[in-house]
Amino acid sequence: MRVKLNRDGKLVSRMYFTWFLLGLLYAFFVLILNAFGIRFGFIAFIVIIFGSIQYFMSDKMVLWSSGAKLIERKDDEKLFQIVEEISSIAGINPPKIAYMNSEIPNAFATGRNPKNSLVAVTKGLREKLNDEELRAVVAHEIAHVVNGDVKVLAIANFFVTLSSFLMQMFFWNMLFGGMGRGRGNNGSGQAIFLIYIITMIVYFLGQLLVLSLTRYREYGADHTGASLSGTPNHLASALEKISMASMKVPTEDLRQFKTANAFMIIPALSGNDIAKLMSTHPPVIDRIRKLKELQKQLGDF
Repeated sequence: MRVKLNRDGKLVSRMYFTWFLLGLLYAFFVLILNAFGIRFGFIAFIVIIFGSIQYFMSDKMVLWSSGAKLIERKDDEKLFQIVEEISSIAGINPPKIAYMNSEIPNAFATGRNPKNSLVAVTKGLREKLNDEELRAVVAHEIAHVVNGDVKVLAIANFFVTLSSFLMQMFFWNMLFGGMGRGRGNNGSGQAIFLIYIITMIVYFLGQLLVLSLTRYREYGADHTGASLSGTPNHLASALEKISMASMKVPTEDLRQFKTANAFMIIPALSGNDIAKLMSTHPPVIDRIRKLKELQKQLGDF
């Protein structure tokens, strides 16, 4: 039975405001580039091509990078039942299901739309979570699909990739020359250096805004997933188990998921990566606190 998805109005407003700031930042950047006589249309075209490949091939790329393999119903009947149940509640066709033969408890979802989506879980997740916690995690991952989070990441990363590409181009041009022909040769070196510094600042600010969006998308998936499962406390319990178990995993075993961390329910990071944890995903303790607050609003289970 499909239910009306419950989304946090304040969180949605913050996301839209972050999008506004990101657009404003890069609109200003375009004006600066034009003022320096720099034509960036070809560069933007190249970035769009690479971004499109990443967007349309996201499910296959993440499967390849994480080592996840698609499974059939006979491989895990319970998991298929849970995915189908939550998908029915969300009003979408069930995503494909993949399995990662890893002791690290984790899960992720990807796909540019519900028709091209998949949910992946690890061996460790299936062993450490009970059925209610697994159902809550699956709801969180399907919430990413319903909320269109792959699109959010693709569009946001386009801006950061564009400024990164330009920054590298300006750096090499400072070393070997060639920029500034449209403005004459006098002072071209100083102009290139100035636009390089501006690009670095834009890249840094853009990265901060994109990281804010990634944190918001996790909070949003927690909230929407809790709405789908109806049991925020079980998701909170699952997050706690996943977080505690990940801390005990050797650093070399965590490297398997480094390239797919943005998609994971909790990034596979070692203790030395706490700064990254704080920037790419919200702190687990904050997510658990918000889920327990939401559980109080719904009533205890």
